[in-house]
Amino acid sequence: MSVEVEDLVLPEALEKARAHAAEAGWPYAGGVTPPVAWQLVQEGKAVLVDVRSGEERKFVGHVSESLHVAWATGTALTRNPRFVRELEAKLAKDGGKDAVALLLCRSGKRSALAAEAAAKAGFSQVYNVLEGFEGEIDGQQHRGGSDGWRFHGLPWVQD
Repeated sequence: MSVEVEDLVLPEALEKARAHAAEAGWPYAGGVTPPVAWQLVQEGKAVLVDVRSGEERKFVGHVSESLHVAWATGTALTRNPRFVRELEAKLAKDGGKDAVALLLCRSGKRSALAAEAAAKAGFSQVYNVLEGFEGEIDGQQHRGGSDGWRFHGLPWVQD
């Protein structure tokens, strides 16, 4: 039996994100900043899913509390055709398609695409982590100087 989104009692941050997404016409539940995402994960109110490639996680770093389901793989970042199935399997113990999932990529762009695909596949509570793990690229072609998970000083590890 599926839980209707309207029946869920969500944390205020997710309610605000959902309202903003509706106003903006986003096809998924919404977007949250890295600090909000971390707070929700720490409170057990959401699951963090890193959608970057395995190579990115290994060489750039990752959040140890995150699950991993690659949106794209390899150096060419070829779209993972099994993404939705893998996401559902990874979230099975947390509610499957009704789990509150926060998707994280490098800058928030691929995770937005992944959130859209998940929403189209019936995931009702998929949010994009805005800014991503490394943040936007700046005028000097660097990341992490103004936004992103690492910029905010949130916990992460590197293999």
